[in-house]
Amino acid sequence: MSTLGQFDIAGRSALVTGAASGLGLAYAEVLAEAGAAVTLSDIDGARAFEEAERLRSEGREVRAATLDVADRRATQAAVAAHVAAYGGLDIAFANAGIDSGDGFWNPDGHRNPDAQIDTLDPAWWDRTLAVNLTGVFNTLREAARVMKDAGKGGSIVVTSSNAAQINVPVVGLAYMPAKAGLAHLVRHAALELAEFRIRVNAIAPGPFVTNIGGGKVKTDPAARAFWDRQIPLGSIAVTEQIKPLALLLASDASSYMTGSHVVIDGGMQLGNFR
Repeated sequence: MSTLGQFDIAGRSALVTGAASGLGLAYAEVLAEAGAAVTLSDIDGARAFEEAERLRSEGREVRAATLDVADRRATQAAVAAHVAAYGGLDIAFANAGIDSGDGFWNPDGHRNPDAQIDTLDPAWWDRTLAVNLTGVFNTLREAARVMKDAGKGGSIVVTSSNAAQINVPVVGLAYMPAKAGLAHLVRHAALELAEFRIRVNAIAPGPFVTNIGGGKVKTDPAARAFWDRQIPLGSIAVTEQIKPLALLLASDASSYMTGSHVVIDGGMQLGNFR
């Protein structure tokens, strides 16, 4: 097979969680554009159905589903419905995630009195881990079960974060341990599932222009400028920039990759000394 041919995913099917907007929508768009049949699932079912309708109008083979990944039975049902619709599951993007509120430090350089470890509302911790860690486990578990039963291998891609490896004081406390947990989950699952030719890798984004954190970077110039200053390459990313990496990990072009944690953050992990 040619090098470019290894990126071909035509005829395969993919399930993307958290696909109504942001990175999840970007994943769904590139997978559908590359010829896969895609389910866009999201807790915001109305938005997922709107985006699916738009993609169908562009000639893509897609469907939509309402899903809260923290609900294990609902996740199992969503995967089963995808398999019923498309005859199997070749690619799964466990992407759904939420922010965890304000960090202990504000971008303006002051402590946030309501987000200290001894003052924050524990509900932030509970919900963040339920979605960002347990929700990914739920998705990975169901995808692995279906792929093992089919015996054809597959690719599972988890959205982690550069916050799995660095501390970001303006980000809510629960977000970083949840993402660090994903890094270990990916490595463990990759080792366990390698025998079945199921590859498990993580994309670790830095700041992107999405709805996370209330979408402030879209509407607040000061918030956008703050994040731009953190990036050695000069600016926060747009979701189009993650699509090539998503296609790489979904396709046979990454056939010798598993257990990887691929950082895409404009150099933020390196520190910015400009």
